[in-house]
Amino acid sequence: MHSSKLIRAAVLLLTAFIALAATPPPSHGLDLAAMDKTVKPGDDFYSYANGTWAKVTPIPPDRSSYGVFIILDEKANKRTSDLIRETEEAKAPAGSEVRMISDYYAAIMDEKSIEARGLKSAQPELDEIAAIADKQGLAHVLGSQLRADVDALNNTNFYTDRPFGLWVSPDFDNPNRNIGYLLQGGLGMPDRENYLSKDKNDVALQEEYRQHIATVLTLAHIADATGKAGRIYDLERKIAEAHGNRTDSEDVHKANNRWPLQQFPAKAPGLDWAAYFNGAALSGQTEIMVWQPSAAVGIAALAESEPLSLWKDYLTFRAIDRASGLLPKAFADERFKFYGTALTGAPQQRARWKRAVSATSAALGDAVGKLYVKHYFPPSAKKAAQTMVSNIVAAFSRRIDNLDWMKPETRTKAKAKLSTLYIGIGYPEHWRDYSGLVVKRDDALGNAQRSELFDYRAAVARLGKPVDKSSWAMEPQTVNAVNLPLQNALNFPAAILNPPFFDEKADAVLNYGAIGTVIGHEISHSFDDQGSQFDAEGRLLNWWTKEDFAHFSAAADRLAAEFDTYEPLPGLHINGKLTLSENIADVAGLSASYDGYRRFYGDKAGPSAAGFTGDQRFFLAFAQAWRSKQRPEALRNSLMTNGHAPGQYRADTVRNIDQWYQAFDVKAGEKLYLAPAERVRLW
Repeated sequence: MHSSKLIRAAVLLLTAFIALAATPPPSHGLDLAAMDKTVKPGDDFYSYANGTWAKVTPIPPDRSSYGVFIILDEKANKRTSDLIRETEEAKAPAGSEVRMISDYYAAIMDEKSIEARGLKSAQPELDEIAAIADKQGLAHVLGSQLRADVDALNNTNFYTDRPFGLWVSPDFDNPNRNIGYLLQGGLGMPDRENYLSKDKNDVALQEEYRQHIATVLTLAHIADATGKAGRIYDLERKIAEAHGNRTDSEDVHKANNRWPLQQFPAKAPGLDWAAYFNGAALSGQTEIMVWQPSAAVGIAALAESEPLSLWKDYLTFRAIDRASGLLPKAFADERFKFYGTALTGAPQQRARWKRAVSATSAALGDAVGKLYVKHYFPPSAKKAAQTMVSNIVAAFSRRIDNLDWMKPETRTKAKAKLSTLYIGIGYPEHWRDYSGLVVKRDDALGNAQRSELFDYRAAVARLGKPVDKSSWAMEPQTVNAVNLPLQNALNFPAAILNPPFFDEKADAVLNYGAIGTVIGHEISHSFDDQGSQFDAEGRLLNWWTKEDFAHFSAAADRLAAEFDTYEPLPGLHINGKLTLSENIADVAGLSASYDGYRRFYGDKAGPSAAGFTGDQRFFLAFAQAWRSKQRPEALRNSLMTNGHAPGQYRADTVRNIDQWYQAFDVKAGEKLYLAPAERVRLW
């Protein structure tokens, strides 16, 4: 692992290339200047498509990684910032969504007021913690701090710094109604392995985190900061020991644990669960799904075994650390020093306006989204994207028909699942209502806390209610896409439907190679190692014949083994099992999009251009969509916690596609070459 000093030196050495690197990729057409034609496509297809770009492009100092997704994210942030500034001029009435957006953003930008407030906005939570008198009071406060968190099935980086997080989603066994899932949390670092690993890099990070805790406590003028920091760290390490690991947490069958509320004291003794659920406003529920039972058991036991004073110190630190980005500069700088530089290697914090845009967009996502699609996503773009989606779905259906290993009974159910897939393009059918959320122009932290609580109450209100299959998990201004297995639904936000991924006026070859493969990827998630375990209604149910599932599982194991061989950092390999869902979706999505592209051109190759055939352009567009760079610190953390392989290896998944070999005349002996029998064919 390179030191941060070496990274900074490398960035300085690359400054001569900034002018070239800052030139954005063409709106449509391949980025020919990005290629390195001295590399054989069959040896390293990623470098062939992106090698020059990788050599001359520095990672911006305020980023831990860089690539097409980041470029589009910056574009979306700039657009969103412009829209927010327009709300400033609108002078909208108090309580309106436009005024909320304006006030939320302005409060974060008002550094003078934040400095003047000090810890004032955090004080109510700190006072509540200080008033805890016994273990029943501890349980009540822990419950009152429970918050709704991200989609556990799709965000493998899920973690919450509270002991538990609540995810409200369709029931595994009854997808027509919503149920609560309790997920493990309580850590300040991203993963249990950050605490348990004996690797020298992780040991150094552990020491930096202890120092971070002590510094935060010192800034808050809390006595015995060093001693308390050591004890707080030890408590978090014990919580980490109770956590389920990432691979087990990916297994939905291990997550399907239905606990009646009255059985929690017996199943996980130590925590006063009645007080906990009362504080969390969940006492009226009859049951909760416990995603990681070992964490529930272990954390509950720690609630009893560890001193009350230690829990109060831990909660005090967690409250301040969580809030520090919206506290005075000394706190925000310390937060970035650890979470930005130590964890991800970024030497410089993002500009305040960028952080304010991201925070406003997260808190008022649909309100901001309405403005975004009104200005930047015309109906013609939506229609063009819908046409592509329909074509790729049809191509996927044809691929199911042509699977010679699949038995008719499995094929029928696979086709039924595909035919009931809900696909949202651009923005949701129904916008969220923010009535009741209080946003103050001079209270940045208070706004964030109220927004979090508002989201939690909205999530709790959905418990036991019918599922809205058309509900979205992302905002339109998000540069991403998602498959929701329990809803059998896809979301493609407007912000990802931009060049170089998608341009309604561009050559269809390139659209299919770029956004088409993303669309195919998300469709394929319904049939990956996780999605394939949910039926057409979203129920966790085995709909495969025994022989078909064995065939699919064997192919998936081969793909996992293929990725296990990749070594992005010396001695540190990709975890093929952790990244399996994404890798399956890449192979299947690329195959389906290739078929869709060919279908668009009447089952023929697309036009040649710039010296490349249609098929070559398709695969190059795919590889260029995955161009990316990561700092070593960020890459190390990603390999430990992220369900996605680094972009370079995702681009090289072409080695499993027969047509790629034909397009680039790839021969045996070249580094990416796989014999036909070794190529993984899933869908």
